[in-house]
Amino acid sequence: MQQQNSVILGIDPGTQVMGYGVLAVYNNKPRVLLMDVLHMSSKSDVYERLHTIHAKVADLIRLYRPSTFAIEAPFFGKNVQSMLKLGRAQGVAIAAAMQAGLSVTEYSPKKVKQSITGNGNADKEQVWKMLQTVLQIDEQPQYFDATDALAVALCHYYQSQNPLAKVGKGLKGWEEFIAKNPDKVVRK
Repeated sequence: MQQQNSVILGIDPGTQVMGYGVLAVYNNKPRVLLMDVLHMSSKSDVYERLHTIHAKVADLIRLYRPSTFAIEAPFFGKNVQSMLKLGRAQGVAIAAAMQAGLSVTEYSPKKVKQSITGNGNADKEQVWKMLQTVLQIDEQPQYFDATDALAVALCHYYQSQNPLAKVGKGLKGWEEFIAKNPDKVVRK
């Protein structure tokens, strides 16, 4: 019998297309539960779209009951208006997660790509190919926004499994890590 350890909701924010992915971790192996996008009409009011994002994230949380929430940070581009819109979309998604009591972790696009492919400058196709291999996905997604969200969730899984991720979060170095985690030390 497989034991479910956790569920991770990953979001690739956007005001016209928002990607989302849900991973369940069974016996420390991630499995895809959902990978899709939310389309919003560019003709609808921006505040209406923000409300739609909040409602969708709240629905995903209600349906899948994630234990953690991971979201991609906006990248710094040249178009300030685009960055502001993306920041608003990210903000309402985070608000829905926090309203549900979830811990929120934000990852830069470069960190996500680095975690999935080993190359922080990988393109979307490379990220998708690695997701297909690691998560054994057969279906071809219609939008890379969905695969980007799934990559954010998988990045979060990898980071949460990394014992070094705890260093810098209340630990002062290897000595303190070893003292607090004697079960992680292998003596030969």
